Amino acid sequence: MKAALHVAVGVIKNALGEVLISLRPPTVHQGDLWEFPGGKVEAGETVQQALKRELYEELAIQVEAASPLINIHHDYTDLSVNLDVWRIDTFSGEAHGREGQPIQWVLPDKLTDFAFPEANKPIISAVRLPPYYAILDDEEERSLLTRLDKILEQGVTLIQARLKSLTSQQAAEFFANAQPLCRAKGACLLINSGVAGFEKLTADGVHLTSRHLMALTQKPPVKGWVAASCHNPAELLQAQRLGLDFAVLAPVLPTLTHPTAASLGWQKFHEWVGPINIPVYALGGVSRESLDTARKMGGQGISGIRTFLS
Repeated sequence: MKAALHVAVGVIKNALGEVLISLRPPTVHQGDLWEFPGGKVEAGETVQQALKRELYEELAIQVEAASPLINIHHDYTDLSVNLDVWRIDTFSGEAHGREGQPIQWVLPDKLTDFAFPEANKPIISAVRLPPYYAILDDEEERSLLTRLDKILEQGVTLIQARLKSLTSQQAAEFFANAQPLCRAKGACLLINSGVAGFEKLTADGVHLTSRHLMALTQKPPVKGWVAASCHNPAELLQAQRLGLDFAVLAPVLPTLTHPTAASLGWQKFHEWVGPINIPVYALGGVSRESLDTARKMGGQGISGIRTFLS
């Protein structure tokens, strides 16, 4: 079997938060589709060296700092690729198509309006997703809105409402009050699938329990984000197979509530997330200070219940 083509890919943002995409020539593999710029890692090159070279050759920009975003393995019928995707944190120069290729600066949420090669699609999710994913637990129903307000005040824009002990009526009442608060802050509020009648709530997506995840044969046809809780490689693979937008892997580290429970550790997190083509958040014993570690280990970011309440 022929080795996968190793490609260095750059996600470049400007001061307005727009992302640069370029159009592939019609004569090349996956031609006439938009892509995140980059190119083949040549023999003897590191990924970072290839990234700098390719982005200078294609766009006339100098990469000054970059950090890993996601690694994707994809098999087309005629080619296998390994996309090593990096955030371009800082660069100099004014980007333009040095090879005559059209380029566009696009807001992250508008990327879904463009036609990309199949292997690029998980990159779109990774670009659109924030680094933090808060879990709002219903351990104290009366303080739900107070805790939601605390989370929003910290600038978190992706939140899961895990309201497993509430009735469908109570959950509906909570969402009626919570959605305007989230929209005012530009935040998305997902509903956990353990909530009775979750399908009827006007959430910004659904977060599947691991039990629901493993019972499915296709991605739920709901509006917005579709995510899942995972605890082992089989569940991560199922989330990828269904084409979910992202997953949460737990527990990474010991937690205050379960200090003696078995945890993965960062090395196992890295090993399990490495082959998975969708963004994965680290949950369990992590803090905001864990973000850099999570990213270095292949994660999208960190998730937590108490992490964003202090």
